[in-house]
Formats: sequence, structure tokens, C-alpha cells
Amino acid sequence: MEEVTEAISNLTVSDTHKKNRIQVSNTKKPLFFYVNLAKRYMQQHNEVELSALGMAIATVVTIAEILKNNGLAVEKKIMTSTVDMKDESRGRPIQKAKIEILLGKTANFDELMAAAAEERDAAGGEEQS
Repeated sequence: MEEVTEAISNLTVSDTHKKNRIQVSNTKKPLFFYVNLAKRYMQQHNEVELSALGMAIATVVTIAEILKNNGLAVEKKIMTSTVDMKDESRGRPIQKAKIEILLGKTANFDELMAAAAEERDAAGGEEQS
């Protein structure tokens, strides 16, 4: 029983710093859902970790590039690895590529986000008049 308690306490310790992780799927949500979510995570935590397996890797790279090209994020770290998984259709073990990209806020992140919010507010006001 002590081993189980110890394992659970170890899990919570390692997961606490992953509140800023987004696991991207290229089938569940549209691209800009993840872009906007990453912006929100950077506002809250100053950095965001984008993570993906297999075919979703291209989506993660695209999200990171959009944020970088808009001047909102800088690359801090890129990690690649392979993960052992079980092929659900055949029941045999397979390896999947994995990528994790850690992005941080740029110096003018807050200014750019405030300017974008002002533009949205101005556009909303013009439609109502």
C-alpha cells in the first residue's frame, strides 16, 4: 500500500508544472483553436508547451510558427522522441514519433495582445452603429 501512495504523490509532483501543456490532435479541433489556447496559456504561465504524436507533429510545428511569425512567442526548447504504443487494430506494439516545443512570451507579447483586443473592440463597435 505504501508503494501506491508514494507513486501517487510522485505523479502529482511531476504533473504540477505541466499545467501549461497542450496536447495537439489534428483530428479533434481546428488549428486556430490551438493557436488561441496557446496565447491564453502564455498569458497565464508566460510559456506554453505544445506536444504531439505522429501525424499531429506537423500541426504543432505550424502552431509554433504562427505564434513566432506574429511576434508573440520565442522558441525555448524542442524535444523529439519515440513512444512505444499498442496498435489498437492489430494489438502489436508500435513506435510513434513525439515532439514537444516549449515557447515563451516575447518582450512585446502583452502589447501585441492588447493591440489585438483593441482592434476587436473597435471592429465590434463599428458593426453596432
